[in-house]
Amino acid sequence: MKESFWEKLRRVRFKDILHIILFLLALLPSLIYKKKRPHLWLICEYGDEAQDNGFVFYKYLRTYQPHIDAVYAIRKNSPAYPKVASLGETVHFGSFKHWIYYLSAEVNISSQKGGKPNAAVCYLLEVVLGLIKNIRIFLQHGITYNDLPYLHRENAKLSLFCCGAKPEYEFVRDTFGYTESAIKYVGFCRFDQYHEAAPDKDMVLILPTWRMWLERDKSERGRKAFLSSSYYHYWNALLQDGKLSELLKKWEKRAIFCVHRNMQAYEALFQSKSANIQVLDWREADIPQLLITAGVLITDFSSVSMDFAYMRKPVLYYQFDIEDFRNRHLHEGYFDFERDGFGPVCNIESELLEQLEKVFINCCEMEPKYLKRVDNFYPLHDNKNCERTYQAVKDLLESI
Repeated sequence: MKESFWEKLRRVRFKDILHIILFLLALLPSLIYKKKRPHLWLICEYGDEAQDNGFVFYKYLRTYQPHIDAVYAIRKNSPAYPKVASLGETVHFGSFKHWIYYLSAEVNISSQKGGKPNAAVCYLLEVVLGLIKNIRIFLQHGITYNDLPYLHRENAKLSLFCCGAKPEYEFVRDTFGYTESAIKYVGFCRFDQYHEAAPDKDMVLILPTWRMWLERDKSERGRKAFLSSSYYHYWNALLQDGKLSELLKKWEKRAIFCVHRNMQAYEALFQSKSANIQVLDWREADIPQLLITAGVLITDFSSVSMDFAYMRKPVLYYQFDIEDFRNRHLHEGYFDFERDGFGPVCNIESELLEQLEKVFINCCEMEPKYLKRVDNFYPLHDNKNCERTYQAVKDLLESI
């Protein structure tokens, strides 16, 4: 359901008001700075992160296109800051200087729609009021497979929407209201690092996505609601189930479970008594590296399955709450898990464990019918995704 302007306004916080002041103060300096650096490319993800399409693209620019004046926005206290700073220039995310760079940059590039000095204020200035006419490149965080109104042109006004899969490109092009020139199928930048991956077939990665109606409420009321939810019941039951532990032990495998970032308020509630099953703190998890390393993935509706499938590794879907998910989280788009998914869809735990053992028996190889689906989904399957993205940005700039 689309929010009204007044509903969005009620979510404005004091820090957002401070950023309005920073924006106003940065207006004049940004005009001056733009003359000094007329072709600045500003890149980011979330403020503390450098592990997604944004970072991979920045690394590509510093390595293969060093003539591009590129800066990465990240908080200096982020654990990821040193690896970014070792590549090139950074700016502290959300700072006054970040605002100057954001307003003066030739292009702003992010894997997150909210990848800007302050998401709320920038939304107001860019979309609601239309005061900022900057060029915004959306690299995406995950394959879009549902209809997401907040990414429609009227709600995002992106200059370039980069797609990672062909059916996704066709869906966004036909549904989201952009001109065809603003939508490009170039492949995700992070896919470049998947081609030399050597999977650990003894590792099972369990990565459920989040639930909109349960996220981030740290109050006692929120905790009780979460504990009584089917989401907690089914995932925690799987971790506690001796049958899963025995299955892993039998095949000499191990499992790693990690909650989604939006559910981290409750991650301490998930426990395992098995030495074969590790519950990993989200803050310590390098999700891209786990996806590269793991041999098998268990998820529910998460688009991480599409990254995993890109690497031609077996996926299992555990969808015990599909009606709630569709009614209360995301409505179905072009992708039907039964018809288009990259592995079997399981609704009950016994079925999931049965399918998991079949994967083990098959030496953790993806079945031919799912390999065919991968080929249809990803006709571009090479290590030139960053290169195509770079060319798409250059083409856009040349057309303006």
